[in-house]
Amino acid sequence: MAQLTTISDNINLGSVWYNPILNTLQYTYFGGGWSAGGALSTPRYSLAGAGTQNAGLAFGGTDGFLYGLSCTEEYNGTSWSSGGALINATCRLAGAGTQSAGLAFGGKFDGFGICSCTEEYNGTSWSAGGSLITASACLAGAGEQNAGLAFGGYYFAILSCTEEYNGTSWSSGGALITARCQLAGAGTQNAGLAFGGYYNPMALSCTEEYNGTSWSAGGALITARSGLAGAGTQNAGLTFGGRLGSPSYSCVSCTEEYNGTSWSTGGALSTARYRLAGAGTQSAGLAFGGYGSCTEEYNQGIQTCTL
Repeated sequence: MAQLTTISDNINLGSVWYNPILNTLQYTYFGGGWSAGGALSTPRYSLAGAGTQNAGLAFGGTDGFLYGLSCTEEYNGTSWSSGGALINATCRLAGAGTQSAGLAFGGKFDGFGICSCTEEYNGTSWSAGGSLITASACLAGAGEQNAGLAFGGYYFAILSCTEEYNGTSWSSGGALITARCQLAGAGTQNAGLAFGGYYNPMALSCTEEYNGTSWSAGGALITARSGLAGAGTQNAGLTFGGRLGSPSYSCVSCTEEYNGTSWSTGGALSTARYRLAGAGTQSAGLAFGGYGSCTEEYNQGIQTCTL
């Protein structure tokens, strides 16, 4: 067994060693891990996100006092700065696209009003897009500004409907196999991924894959949960955070990675939370908000773990 004499000593993948500085046994492995990023300027939950780890976009949400927020923030890989405000202050909305070509849709205006509005971001300001066919809150999104995908959510009842956006208007797509709200999404309009969610009183583990026409069953999440976030693609998905179902309803920090067939365990979030937002890829993810302002960055590589 190697003995580490300085933190910078070269340790090979799979090594186990004694660290006299920390007085612990440690080992290395290839995997994903979270590290702290810059905090959001406005703490919030039930927000939406888009973009990449180094060019992220956060919009909408609630701080618990104002039911719907209009503020937008842009992430540069280090810190958040103010962007143009949403036209409609909303929470429990969904998002897609990039920092310079974002898409926001659905959500709640206030304690009662469910929203069908769509807005498009050009990197500076939001403009009105075509309305959803079915107003929905706690839905999920994927894709790009000119090829968006909206699915699930609720409007008086929990929904299974899917809609596709062409940059101007929404059209009906194939329905989810399992109706649900508070789910997460990833991927593109023709290769979408839906996972987790809620159907009273249960948190769900089911995953579905979209081919541009219909949904089919994918591998189930290891941990069933709702209010989770997602990022990545259909063959390289990432999910993190969320809340267990009845009877505990506890927040979780678990992260899972999807390979197109099944989910595997990734490194846990530093802060367990739900109703957060996500962006990025499986190898470079971004988690932000969720009953707070903290941001975390996910990166795959050689990780060090203390035994």
